[in-house]
Amino acid sequence: MSEAIVSLRNVDKRYIRGKQSVEVLQGLTLDIPKGEFVALMGPSGSGKTTLLNLIGGLDTPSSGEITVAGQRLDQLGSGALARWRATHVGFVFQFYNLMPMLTAQRNVELPLLLTNLSAAKRKANVLAALTLVGIADRAKHKPNELSGGQAQRVAIARALVADPTLLVCDEPTGDLDRKSADEVLHLLQILNREHGKSIIVVTHDPKAAEFASRQLHMDKGALLEAGTLA
Repeated sequence: MSEAIVSLRNVDKRYIRGKQSVEVLQGLTLDIPKGEFVALMGPSGSGKTTLLNLIGGLDTPSSGEITVAGQRLDQLGSGALARWRATHVGFVFQFYNLMPMLTAQRNVELPLLLTNLSAAKRKANVLAALTLVGIADRAKHKPNELSGGQAQRVAIARALVADPTLLVCDEPTGDLDRKSADEVLHLLQILNREHGKSIIVVTHDPKAAEFASRQLHMDKGALLEAGTLA
């Protein structure tokens, strides 16, 4: 088995609502090997998005250990966590989160504005990312000039442009028709199989989960089972 890119040990996550403590994750332990494509499934409220946010460094655990790409995230302060996120994680969301007034090219360039890359190098990296996801011919188009599938490809290019260690996707096909969804999932499969990207996808869709190499099922804050697909 290859080294784990994600390792969780006895992770709990609680939120305080008024005087009530709400337990979202309970004693969760999990290893995800480097280079794996994992689908995280479960009903609404099962804790899967909370788990994804912890792995991506968008949230911190109430207790337990989280190690991603060799870094103990539970030991980082907010500033260090933000710097780690910018280097190691690419995020893809259901509703794309593209800036409506910017072209596809400018949207993809946004993460690189936090780096020391020259304008020429940024432009080259953006073109490479757009080409990789098959949308280079739409580089000058704004989001309202793109289909849903095209917009999600732009969002994936933006997530990839800084060459992150891990790609985390929260319902990336939830707003797409079946054909567009399958095209996006096939792209993620190619990024995993041919480019070695480690990918975690939260989804409600069993058909979407079939594109992954492993499915993890959650309910009430705990992992129920894990299966490897043929």
